[in-house]
Amino acid sequence: MTPHALVTDDLIAFHLRVAQGGVGMTTVAYCAVSPEGRTDRHQIWMRPEAVPGLRRLTDAVHAAGAAVCAQIGHAGPVANAASNKLPALSASRRISPLTMRTTQAASVTDLQRITRAHADAALTARDAGFDAVEIHFGHNYLVSSFLSPRLNKRADEFGGGLAGRARLARDIARAVRDAVGGQLAIIAKLNMDDGVPGGFWLDESIQVARWLEADATVDAIELTAGSSLLNPMYLFTGDAPIREFAGQFRQPLRTGIRLAGGRFLRTYPYQEAYLLDRARRFRAALGLPLILLGGITCKETIDLAMTEGFGFVAMARALLREPDLVARMHEDPRTSSLCVHCNKCMPTIYRGTHCVLAPAPPR
Repeated sequence: MTPHALVTDDLIAFHLRVAQGGVGMTTVAYCAVSPEGRTDRHQIWMRPEAVPGLRRLTDAVHAAGAAVCAQIGHAGPVANAASNKLPALSASRRISPLTMRTTQAASVTDLQRITRAHADAALTARDAGFDAVEIHFGHNYLVSSFLSPRLNKRADEFGGGLAGRARLARDIARAVRDAVGGQLAIIAKLNMDDGVPGGFWLDESIQVARWLEADATVDAIELTAGSSLLNPMYLFTGDAPIREFAGQFRQPLRTGIRLAGGRFLRTYPYQEAYLLDRARRFRAALGLPLILLGGITCKETIDLAMTEGFGFVAMARALLREPDLVARMHEDPRTSSLCVHCNKCMPTIYRGTHCVLAPAPPR
């Protein structure tokens, strides 16, 4: 919905529908902090030229009675270097299974620049009228690749033990806090685990969360999981839409995805609130407000999360199917989502994210 890396009327309408549908806050994702940090050249990156469109979006959401958050980050090894026409950066040099190109190990100078870029992006979000920023520390994007012992083989101050691997996350959170602290709410989206052998895991993630809390750099942590680079279905669970993904590409790649896609898009059974058990360990270890996500489709689950001490819940696929779901839950607590977890919404990112089972929204 951002074909020129800028806000469009379609993007505003997308967020306006859920704002009018009863959510407390909608998150504009994904807003890269620099051109090479995009997963695709069409994504928004935070710069002065983006402010007028972002301001139109935030004004529209505010008028509907909701808050609005900008998710900021750097895609790192998940970035599409061919599309961006810029090198993809990661903690260590490696072949990306997404593009079959080699990523470059980010230099210390790169990391200093990217840290400043996060602060600048937060200032841009402030100027555009956002209420919060969500710093993306998950899914093996750049910061997450540094946290992962599987992906981070560095021998400098940004590698080795957990303290070194967590340095980039802490530096970025501090830079954002120094730039906009007290003006915007600051959320960190943190992987609880990567879902890959040798990757970032719960015990290390809890310690990183404790450091962020002790640093007093974030106001809340949103708990996520999985790797867009190596195991994306670990986050989504449910059906793996291999045929639909294949249909987005030309031959011979289309046939290759159909034949081998199951190795990348693995199948995990869906269940309601499938990240809750892991998130409970964080709730027990932290005093910070926590945001629960992952398969939340009914009021009963929301009430359970509140009872167990989570400050907020996040929803996505259920709202693609029914943007007014929250308002209808308020009217009738027995209301449950019509989402069937087919995940066929995932491949629609290439033409405008939507639920394939829902009526097309008005344009």
